[in-house]
Amino acid sequence: MANYITIDGGTTNTRISLVKCGEIVDTVKLNVGARSGIDENSLLKAEIKKGIIQLLNKNKLSDNEIDRILASGMITSEFGICKLDHIVAPAGIIELNQTKHETVLEEVSGIPFVFIRGVKTSGEKLCECDVMRGEETELMGIITSGDGKCIYVLPGSHSKIIYTDENGRITKFVTMLTGEMIFSLTNSTILKDAVDLSIVNTNTQYLQTGFEYCKDKGINEALFKTRILKNIYNCTAEQIYSFFLGVVLCAEILQIIKSDIKKVVIGGKAQIKNAMAELLRRNSDKMVVCLSEEEVNKSTSMGMIKIYELNK
Repeated sequence: MANYITIDGGTTNTRISLVKCGEIVDTVKLNVGARSGIDENSLLKAEIKKGIIQLLNKNKLSDNEIDRILASGMITSEFGICKLDHIVAPAGIIELNQTKHETVLEEVSGIPFVFIRGVKTSGEKLCECDVMRGEETELMGIITSGDGKCIYVLPGSHSKIIYTDENGRITKFVTMLTGEMIFSLTNSTILKDAVDLSIVNTNTQYLQTGFEYCKDKGINEALFKTRILKNIYNCTAEQIYSFFLGVVLCAEILQIIKSDIKKVVIGGKAQIKNAMAELLRRNSDKMVVCLSEEEVNKSTSMGMIKIYELNK
């Protein structure tokens, strides 16, 4: 099997991994991303170059022992190192393979790069338009032939709810600022002293109550009730966190429930993944599958390799 370096380029961070014989054996995490390339991308290129060299040196490998550098995510945006247009949904592994872009960036590495394009939906209505960069490769890393028509939930800074057809092609998707909203609310508002994000487990009753309160009263009022639970009701940190999470996840849960697709596959970190699964099981008849931490961690790298090696 070939050796690869994979690059998962985010907005603020970049993850560079060495994959040998289908297994991720080493990873370098950079605290730079597409945001650092808004003015110009020389810093991003320089840091990626150093990361690649670090991986090779640490693992005693030379350039000619790596088949390709596979890259996806915001690294292909206008602020990345290789700007590429999105492809238009419906799109699956065949379309992603056919539109991959191979080039050599001598200022970064002598190893050939293969960049994988993002996906977009378009239409006359605002609700019909959305974009993704990176989640398409993450999806290809977790999708299986037996999933059929399915909803995939990929929680993160910009959470994605992705709908696929019987052939595993992305037909539509919705992006929500879930991760950024959680971070902002708990760091830059009066809720900072009320919500403890270090809590792992949730209280099912309060999770459901937060969901129902938001559904009934709206997110603005529901969020402030988090403070009321702390200051007037003297609820525990776990109860408050659970209510807060039920509020924040309400829109995503309602979005998923309204679809007639029965199977839902959820990735992401345990806190969000488990809370979403609990809410879906309590409020719908969906068949909910939670991915393991291992499946989530390797999904983007494995997805890039699956796309690149298709038909090889």
